[in-house]
Amino acid sequence: MGYGTAAYIIWGLIPLLFAAAAPTGAFEIVAHRIIWSLIFCAILLFFAKGFVRTWLVMRSGKIFWLLALASVLIAVNWTTYVYGIETGRLVEISLGYYLNPLISIGLGVILLKEKLRPLQWAAVGFGAAAVIVVGIGIGRFPYLALTVALSFGLYGLVKNKVGGKVGALEGMTVETAVLTIPSLAFLAYLAVQGTGTFIGFGPWHVVLLLATGPLTAIPLILFGAAARRIPLSWVGMLQYIAPTMQFVLGVVLFGEAMSATRWIGFLIIWIAVILLCTDMVQQNRRRPHLG
Repeated sequence: MGYGTAAYIIWGLIPLLFAAAAPTGAFEIVAHRIIWSLIFCAILLFFAKGFVRTWLVMRSGKIFWLLALASVLIAVNWTTYVYGIETGRLVEISLGYYLNPLISIGLGVILLKEKLRPLQWAAVGFGAAAVIVVGIGIGRFPYLALTVALSFGLYGLVKNKVGGKVGALEGMTVETAVLTIPSLAFLAYLAVQGTGTFIGFGPWHVVLLLATGPLTAIPLILFGAAARRIPLSWVGMLQYIAPTMQFVLGVVLFGEAMSATRWIGFLIIWIAVILLCTDMVQQNRRRPHLG
């Protein structure tokens, strides 16, 4: 459980890194995140002797294209996430990650013909109500929250299709490799235009951008280790650590305004979270335990 907790704490604190990286914009941060993640993954692959396994994945046809699709979805997720931090809408982004399990449930019903249990139906209903109420509170449709939730939900669905055929490190290496060429092209364009921010803002700024690589890969590795060691219900509940920390950072540290309507919306989504966690615990207890 410690591995999973550490992973979600890192994800919960990473907005501080992106906020400190100003004036670097969302697209530039994501481009650096992709490139330095690939380099960090390559270092890990060297010690894990995983280059051959990764090359086989690159040549695997269907699995490679699924990972390529996953890379596009996670790039959309990362860009929306960083843009939300840049524009002072971290609270709305946190709503997206609260909604993510509900989006995943909805995708399972629509695409995989899964049937919902009563508590899941109730949670989905509360989640939909929360989106409407928060939208009223902020005076517009919370499209950043929905983009974050939908892109990550679809990412999870695609990764589920890949299943256990690819290791976490190899999969992440392929995903970042797919995005590296357009990322390099974008950074080259910024350099030619003279608008890049990698150099010119001091050594600390360079360190921050370099840190996006390991801080992308490490929590994913920790999460993978946790998922193999603890019940799925615990993994499901741990995922709410990150959006809760993001919500607190947005309100307390970044000073985002919270109207009464927005508080009501988040109260509704927290009820949905409690219902989902209760359902997960009940299902885990009903499963036969071996040994």
